[in-house]
Amino acid sequence: MRRFAAILGAALIGLAGCASDPARLPLGASRAEALQQLGAPTAIYPRPGGGERLQYSRQPAGFEVNDVDLGADGRVVAVTQAMNDAVFAQTIRIDAWRVTDVLYTFGRPEQVTRVSSFDGDVWQWRYLQANSPRLLYIYIDPQGVVRRWHTGDDLRFVPGNLNGDRN
Repeated sequence: MRRFAAILGAALIGLAGCASDPARLPLGASRAEALQQLGAPTAIYPRPGGGERLQYSRQPAGFEVNDVDLGADGRVVAVTQAMNDAVFAQTIRIDAWRVTDVLYTFGRPEQVTRVSSFDGDVWQWRYLQANSPRLLYIYIDPQGVVRRWHTGDDLRFVPGNLNGDRN
């Protein structure tokens, strides 16, 4: 009986994990249905033209940031997993984006650092590219303007680099 209860419990946990997957949220679902299925978002932003974005970030430990866009009528019009190369290339605008644009699209970064070759902060997010851990870096100047971006391998996961060195 205990074994059956353990199997049933594991199955229910697995189903709960599927229910909280934003990609499974149907277009046209209401805001209430989205919140019931996904829980509280990590951030909420107003959308241009009305509606709002419910953002579900798994940063800093996870690899996904899911943006659930609601139209002015409060219904789901789009669900986007923002942490992928296609989204980066299509959305990030050098010299035009500001901190608010970065947060609206990708949410809070995993880490904020500085480098000697740039006067400003470097924000970084984790993501997966074909199951390989990668990092997105966005360089933000002291005025809050995006000046450059790039991606790179997450060296914390490179075999033989057990202490997490990035050198």
